[in-house]
Amino acid sequence: MRTDSSPGTLPAREHLPAAPAGTPVLDVVIPVYNEEKDLQPCVRRLHEHLDRTFPYAFRITIADNASTDSTPQVARQLAAQIPEVATFRLEQKGRGRALRAVWSASDAPVLAYMDVDLSTDLNALLPLVAPLISGHSDLAIGSRLARSSRVVRGPKREFISRAYNLILRGSLQARFSDAQCGFKAIRRDVARILLPLVEDTGWFFDTEMLVLAERAGLRIHEVPVDWVDDPDSTVHIVKTATDDLKGMWRVGRALATGSLPLDRLARPFGDDPRDRDIEDVPKGLARQLVGFCVVGALSTLFYLLLYSGFRVFTGSQTANALALLVSAVANTAANRRLTFGVRGRGGAVRHQAQGLVVFGIGLTLTSGSLAALNAATSEPVHSTELAVLVAANLAATVLRFLLFRAWVFPDRREDDPARAASPSDTPPFRAGDVADSWRDATVQLLPVRPHDTDARDLR
Repeated sequence: MRTDSSPGTLPAREHLPAAPAGTPVLDVVIPVYNEEKDLQPCVRRLHEHLDRTFPYAFRITIADNASTDSTPQVARQLAAQIPEVATFRLEQKGRGRALRAVWSASDAPVLAYMDVDLSTDLNALLPLVAPLISGHSDLAIGSRLARSSRVVRGPKREFISRAYNLILRGSLQARFSDAQCGFKAIRRDVARILLPLVEDTGWFFDTEMLVLAERAGLRIHEVPVDWVDDPDSTVHIVKTATDDLKGMWRVGRALATGSLPLDRLARPFGDDPRDRDIEDVPKGLARQLVGFCVVGALSTLFYLLLYSGFRVFTGSQTANALALLVSAVANTAANRRLTFGVRGRGGAVRHQAQGLVVFGIGLTLTSGSLAALNAATSEPVHSTELAVLVAANLAATVLRFLLFRAWVFPDRREDDPARAASPSDTPPFRAGDVADSWRDATVQLLPVRPHDTDARDLR
């Protein structure tokens, strides 16, 4: 059922509509490598839990990562005995490779994965996928580092996990709390667009997926989990940590250079209230104010440094004029790109010319302040000059923002049909491209017990 939204906004997230009979709503992938001992009891335990508690049709897919023991035979036996279990064989190792392959081929609208040891308590599974089914979120993760999580593990693992997430937050500005918990879910329409951008095929796969999703503005839901460490885990901590650090460096460099096409993901899946046209509420004002303040602070620092340098060789008025001119050009260019989102060279000369007019107003204010100071005292000290200039610049800054917003960089998107139709402004992907087939049906999903249909008939 479509959520409320204002006319003319982006397509809203929707509760998943009714699917054809037998199509699972949830596909839980279990990546395995040489897990002949634990695979059968874990899959049976997961199936029993889903059969008892999950209100929709589901599938459990065993993704075998080139196992060399009897894991493939155990997986085939489970698929033959349990209608809701499927098996998928890959000839190469890599958890990320397995998830990409199975998720890309799945017909379920909600995709999840968990580790075969089932370290995460299964009672968190329904809270994990519910926000995706309802349309509230795009991805969901289990978090062992949330305050209400209950975690049992040794100090070594605890230290490594917290150190990893601390490095992730510091290097890539990630805001989600736990990147490595093997308990995650994603909507299929989101996965189809996000997965091709993820390069890693190993343990860093889901961290990279989360970082790109967050940078693109997608909504990530976190669920506190109960988690008990598996002492027999086969994960090689040192190698995994080294690969993760390499992955952070690669992703950070790609984000810094702008080589990732995140515009294909920028808020395409949700009805974002920031995209609504609400009467008497200026569009984008808060974001523009923040951007303008950041640019203004840096420009003021740049201006003061220039003024101090020029003041060594010339008088105060000349030094002020030169410093303000250079910083004004840089300020206009920075605000044009960062604050008001104007890209390309079109109109750049005009914007700089208008910016110089605004600069003239600022020059009048600051020069007038200096003239008043010189009239009050014949030889003002340098610190007093700087204080007067800072106060004058603050007054000029308020006026500069108003002039930039209303005159230099006005929002003409609604008044300019040509701009609205410009191919350069149209992202390569829109939410409706993938979800059109779902939007034909508007009936909410009805509870379907897994044993009502044989899911193997449609696989």
